[in-house]
Amino acid sequence: MPLAMNREVFITCAVTGSGATQDRSHHVPRSPQQIAESAIAAAKAGAAVVHCHVRDPETGTPSRDPALYREVTERIRDSDTDVVLNLTAGMGGDIVFGDVENPMALKEDATDMIGATERLVHIAECLPEICTLDCGTMNFAEADYVMTNTPGMLTAMGRMMTDLGVKPEIEAFDTGHLWYAKQLVKDGVLDSPALVQLCMGVPWGAPDDLNTFMAMVNNVPEDWTFSAFGLGRNQMAYVAASVLAGGHVRVGLEDNLWLEKGVLAENWQLVEKARGIIEGLGATLIGPEEVRARLGLQKRAPK
Repeated sequence: MPLAMNREVFITCAVTGSGATQDRSHHVPRSPQQIAESAIAAAKAGAAVVHCHVRDPETGTPSRDPALYREVTERIRDSDTDVVLNLTAGMGGDIVFGDVENPMALKEDATDMIGATERLVHIAECLPEICTLDCGTMNFAEADYVMTNTPGMLTAMGRMMTDLGVKPEIEAFDTGHLWYAKQLVKDGVLDSPALVQLCMGVPWGAPDDLNTFMAMVNNVPEDWTFSAFGLGRNQMAYVAASVLAGGHVRVGLEDNLWLEKGVLAENWQLVEKARGIIEGLGATLIGPEEVRARLGLQKRAPK
């Protein structure tokens, strides 16, 4: 296929995530203040969008406490730095099964399954421009952990997002997730053109080889907007790959802790490094106002 490089690119910074990284780097933000400050620094470095999870401020473990999301939102909105806010809606779909002979004895301390409305409480309160919709169920890293997003759950959540005026960012971890995302648009659950994040190299979704990546890209409708990321040492390689394939980019400590071998990164440094790659390819960065205009986003204060 011919090269279809994107000449006007936006960067998303995934600020903290929900992985068990809080004790692997002292730069991973934990408290709402730390998360907001890291997001603002990333925006100043060139990120047009910040993607935020929240964590327990004391332990750093992932949380879905609406009060924490609200504090992050208010701190970012009250700052003098403009940025598009993207909050996760991926929490609350975790099943951790028991052992192979007794799988339905779920590991209660790790399983976190809640209903569609509860999964979106913080979205309805904070009203970010974007929130994520993980568009499928998959085995996820650990042996007995399944990230669970059934068609019924995705339909319910997708309708709620659309009704709230918050644009879903479809997180596609494999080609089947894109297939179902297109069905959600066909069914009128999601508006078109849609926004897609191609998630490469997450065990056990799409591997991060270029053949698989281009299969994912070629399954995105031409009028949709896509971005992509790779994990760890491949994060910056996917900055270049996504731009060359016609997309936008995501970097940040959710996906990679390292600036270079032996050097732990801060979010703003990863954004700055990505910016250098993008501009070195001959593309330019676009800011939050241009992103809102292109994607039809609404910037609103929390309720």
